[in-house]
Amino acid sequence: MSLPNCPKCNSEYTYQDGNLLICPECSYEWKEGESAAEEATIIKDSNGNVLADGDTVTVIKDLKIKGSSSVVKVGTKVKNIRLLTDASDGHDIDCKIDGVGAMKLKSEYVKKA
Repeated sequence: MSLPNCPKCNSEYTYQDGNLLICPECSYEWKEGESAAEEATIIKDSNGNVLADGDTVTVIKDLKIKGSSSVVKVGTKVKNIRLLTDASDGHDIDCKIDGVGAMKLKSEYVKKA
């Protein structure tokens, strides 16, 4: 059985203790599925481009604002976005839209500008 290298220091001398993997060189402990979960926090737009904090994006679909009769129109540019990696409801972009205010967007409805 081959164990994965340490995700912190890339040491090949990892060992298993119960359900934890341990690195003897840097003392880092993790579960076997955690390294895949860290890679899943990469947020991509509708075209598959990787988004980062501070990017400018464009809305690709009319978005109704919950609790209001307003709509965010197609083509609206949103500057200086902030990514939310722990968003459980799918709204993984925090931003401020001119004329609308602060709101959260889903990355599947935007494209990188």
